[in-house]
Amino acid sequence: MSSRRMRTIAGSLLTASFSAVMIFSFSAGADEGPMSDEGGKVIDEAPADVKLTTLLPEKISVDNSSQKTAITATVKNGGSKDSGEIRLLVVGFEGLTVKGVEGCSEIAKKDLPEGSNSGFACAIDNLAAGKSKSYDVDATFDLKKKGRICLPVQDAEGTKTFWQQGPVPFGANNPSPNAPATPLLLGTDNSPVTPGSDELPRTGPVRDVLPLGAAGAALLTAGAAGLWWTRQRSQS
Repeated sequence: MSSRRMRTIAGSLLTASFSAVMIFSFSAGADEGPMSDEGGKVIDEAPADVKLTTLLPEKISVDNSSQKTAITATVKNGGSKDSGEIRLLVVGFEGLTVKGVEGCSEIAKKDLPEGSNSGFACAIDNLAAGKSKSYDVDATFDLKKKGRICLPVQDAEGTKTFWQQGPVPFGANNPSPNAPATPLLLGTDNSPVTPGSDELPRTGPVRDVLPLGAAGAALLTAGAAGLWWTRQRSQS
């Protein structure tokens, strides 16, 4: 084989290798996709001209072997004035357990809202008008259970909740335990892996006695109340 042909082949291989690296890098850094404020509601009135909301990805993916997943939690000020000091809470319920939130502090077990299993508090000195701030959330999801997440936005002392998204579910109607990963959709109740069950997987004393419909209604009622444990703590 001539040296010219060998150089041509080597150059082609190098180009192909470089292209593959570029494609992989682009895929690895690809955007998570659309974000949504589904399940969000105003609780306490925010300061004048401050409009605080949160966003969650419409779709996440759970590794079926490790149960690990990653979620982006975003807080946004859609108003015309700066927010001042606020805090974002990231709280997990049932099969969804929050393991860590970048730059945030873990909430002590005794301070968690009733029914939750984990949570982190993210202090924000100020969120300028029209700006948003995103946090990388490490979590696990037990696909044999339902899983919900909640994002309250509060004042710095935690006495007022300006906005609360959730508890809103992530889930799949047909989990595939044999696949490498399971995609979950925001606003979808996760179906247990075992078919034909008319009761939620057991996750605690309350779950032992509540049928599926009543359990879902209880969570919605708790979410609609909105104030959680914050007002109880402010009154204590």
